[in-house]
Amino acid sequence: MSTSATAPVDVNEQPPEPKNGLDRYFKISERGSTVPREIRGGLATFFAMAYIIVLNPIILGSAKDMYGHQLDNGQLVTATALTAAFTTLLMGVIGNVPIALAAGLGVNTVVALQLAPRMSWPDAMGMVVLAGFVVMILVATGLRERVMNAVPLSLRKGIAIGIGLFIMLIGLVDSGFVSRIPDAAHTTVPLQLGADGHLNGWPVLIFVLGVLLTLALLVRKVPGAILISIVVMTVAAVIVNAVAKIPSWGLTTPKWPGNPVATPDFGLVGKVSLFGGFEKVGILTGVLFVFTVLLSCFFDAMGTIMGISDEAHLTDENGQMPGMNKVLFIDGIAVAAGGASSSSATTCFVESTAGVGEGARTGLANVVTGALFAVALFLTPIATMVPSQAATPALLAVGFLILSGGIRAIDWDDWTVAIPAFITMLMMPFTYSITNGIGMGFIAFTVLRVVAGRAKEVPVAMYAVSAVFAFYYLMPALGLT
Repeated sequence: MSTSATAPVDVNEQPPEPKNGLDRYFKISERGSTVPREIRGGLATFFAMAYIIVLNPIILGSAKDMYGHQLDNGQLVTATALTAAFTTLLMGVIGNVPIALAAGLGVNTVVALQLAPRMSWPDAMGMVVLAGFVVMILVATGLRERVMNAVPLSLRKGIAIGIGLFIMLIGLVDSGFVSRIPDAAHTTVPLQLGADGHLNGWPVLIFVLGVLLTLALLVRKVPGAILISIVVMTVAAVIVNAVAKIPSWGLTTPKWPGNPVATPDFGLVGKVSLFGGFEKVGILTGVLFVFTVLLSCFFDAMGTIMGISDEAHLTDENGQMPGMNKVLFIDGIAVAAGGASSSSATTCFVESTAGVGEGARTGLANVVTGALFAVALFLTPIATMVPSQAATPALLAVGFLILSGGIRAIDWDDWTVAIPAFITMLMMPFTYSITNGIGMGFIAFTVLRVVAGRAKEVPVAMYAVSAVFAFYYLMPALGLT
């Protein structure tokens, strides 16, 4: 269930008559939503993921290619916002789903730390474009949709719940409520409360108050609860920062910028060499690099689309979403577009659940989010003044809503699917990766069904994908990375 949304529309009932052309095109009334909800949802999603405009340039800009070249930070900001705007609008207008896109975390690290040091930046981005082309081919042949449709309903619910747990952990980490214990501490405990085992400082207090405010508004069923919390806590953070002079808020300092207008620099757009990387590293290594990017993009997006479509009540009784192939093809375009702009692979963002939590059910929410990313091209200082401590409480609230709505739907009596679902939902937060959670869950499902004498019940696509994941995990042992 979601906070401000109505129950899903009964497919046996006559859908309500559209109020106007906008309503008819986006199916707003048909999906039980309203224009104000879609606008609030689009705003909430943007504020929940606007950090990528700052974080992606930091990750890519801190790395050097084999020639010692670094990407310009200002150009990266422009490329990141531009691609997010274009792909999010495309998903909204053509795909008609409230799933925003931007440079994928994890994939950008692969590009920065694995690809770039072995070739030039244009070569590395060219491999991202090739991965996007492969995704589009897989969609055009129907293979990608067959893989998604082969996933049992209980395992799909496990994927959605895993994403819920994952985004809750993201919220806790990004806010500073929990932090990684440095390896120098020589402890097997990976996380701790706050920065030193205690909750200290105004930023963490802003987060805690934001969580309490969000939950209080949800319990009171206040429309726009998540967005109201983000706005209120951002204002509070700006005031606290002005009075207390906080030395560090993390990536984003809640301070009104002296010059809110920034001129976009499109210098990185189109700086791509499609096949230059193969000349540097060889055909086999180049193919493996493309495969690594492809695997991460393919299954990260798959898990996110499954989780969000389920939470937004866009799926049928079998857990499948009508028009899925169109959504998947746009995701493939987004991967290629990210490489073409030098902002790394663009993919579906799990933070879109913040908008769904506000009631977003259609692509109109994406139009709002995409338009804000377009505005951010010129107003980046304003777009990035919302601190993570004000935005991340939304992730905790939405994570709870996903868990409460999906965990009862898993068939816990059938251990051949319940155990894989359990593994999936645990491995996503524990490995900080949607792809790892899906991979380990798929392998467990296939193996358990076979040993239980139910091999015929495993779709061929699941065998194939499990084999691909097994090969992916064995690549380091085989000396292929």
